[in-house]
Amino acid sequence: MAQGTLRIGMTAADIPLTTGQPDQGGEGLRFIGYTVYDALINWDLTQGDGPSGLVPGLATAWEADEADRTRWTFTLREGVTFHDGSPFNAENVVWNLDKLLDEGAEQYDPRQSAQGKSRIPAIASYRAVDDLTVEIITHEPDATLPYQLAWVMMSSKANWEALGKDWEQVAAKPSGTGPWMMESFVPRERAELVPFADYWDETRIPKLDRLVLIPLPESNARSAALMSGQVDWIEAPAPDTIPAMQGNGFAITQNALPHNWTWHLSRVEGSPWNDIRVRKAANLAIDREAMGALLGGLMIPAKGFVPPGSQWFGEPDFDVTYDLEAAQALMTEAGFGPDNRLKVKALISPSGSGQMLPLPMNEYIQQSLAQAWIDVEFMVVEWNQMINLWRAGAADPSVEGSQSINFTYFIQDPFTGFIRHLDCDLVAPNGTNWGHYCDEDMQALFEEIKTTFDPAEQDAVLRRTHGKFVDDALFLMVTHDVAPRAMSPKVQGFVQPQNWYLNFSSITMAE
Repeated sequence: MAQGTLRIGMTAADIPLTTGQPDQGGEGLRFIGYTVYDALINWDLTQGDGPSGLVPGLATAWEADEADRTRWTFTLREGVTFHDGSPFNAENVVWNLDKLLDEGAEQYDPRQSAQGKSRIPAIASYRAVDDLTVEIITHEPDATLPYQLAWVMMSSKANWEALGKDWEQVAAKPSGTGPWMMESFVPRERAELVPFADYWDETRIPKLDRLVLIPLPESNARSAALMSGQVDWIEAPAPDTIPAMQGNGFAITQNALPHNWTWHLSRVEGSPWNDIRVRKAANLAIDREAMGALLGGLMIPAKGFVPPGSQWFGEPDFDVTYDLEAAQALMTEAGFGPDNRLKVKALISPSGSGQMLPLPMNEYIQQSLAQAWIDVEFMVVEWNQMINLWRAGAADPSVEGSQSINFTYFIQDPFTGFIRHLDCDLVAPNGTNWGHYCDEDMQALFEEIKTTFDPAEQDAVLRRTHGKFVDDALFLMVTHDVAPRAMSPKVQGFVQPQNWYLNFSSITMAE
């Protein structure tokens, strides 16, 4: 028996795109992706004691051909239906890949393609073998393909056809295979989801009557909405409101999250970040423990690109710590000083998916770097525009000469966590290598990751790769997220996984 309505205050400024491949970054997938839709391969969101792994979704099995590692076979789940009642099958998988990858396809959707195409660069071709079997061919052997496919949500071909083959009509009445159906939404105001009683996984049929999503991009407004009873749950509460919340019985949940808060640095010709001394100086100029106080302790100070406890951390030589004297020495060596300061420009957003508290955090970075003779000018843009500028890349005129972008990264899998940011073949706008970095040694490591199909051996390669990330100071590495959320004591049954996504199906609301 369903129990209650859960109202959530999101950090996004708008309801994420509802047609299948959401926008608004990872938050879009959290609230409109893995609720209304499924991927061929999903994440295990049932426990929070260890890292999440991949689990069967709309595919029950997948394997690369041992004789030809570019050829993958996916066996699909039988008996799955979309919310509109139409069957899920191999034809739907091909249709969904075409909507993202084939610009000549009738159903090709530029908005969804902008969200999904860069997530699946390995795919060269695909075909339906029979109703329940799909074959995917990759450009080269790539062991990260299953992780890539976990980003791709499957929407209903029959629903698109019934609504006049019009994605705008589908947005108002979407149809996925997920545990939630979208009943209604008003842009920038709210979306309301209800349970899909015929969902294929009985353990994920929602217990709630209704899930309501409300965009509240400003942290103090979110906190006030929770305290006044307008919502039951908020993402990223304002740290200075947490003691009052706890004093009034609200729960604060957190867990180590494979997600970091960085500045991605431009490596185009003329960028000051091309000098490793400057990159290392910036990393040494940040007192991360003091930033933790600013965040109410809701962070893990960065020692690298992945958290210190990650299976991929390795043994880098460069110690990412606070050492202003060493930072100033490096800047002096690079030709800068108190009378010859370095000026840099950084793209930042006032809010957004996983951005934590970007304005006060970036002001703190600005003040810290000033102590190392680095003066920062900000270009502040709305989060969805920030995503567009991230995809455009550091060389694009739209970034107006910015040499860094404050972008937080999901670092849960080898491709998304490492390869896509620095691969020579994925330089923006071809992919999400925003800074145009390209290095032969790093490229060789990426190739080794993709051709190592044994998980333990692949982990060893990833440790060496992360060592290079840190030793070359390829990002300004600041914090790791713990995904703080504040919620009413009425919220029952929530498990916070070590994952960017969540399972809302176990939640009930106490009376």
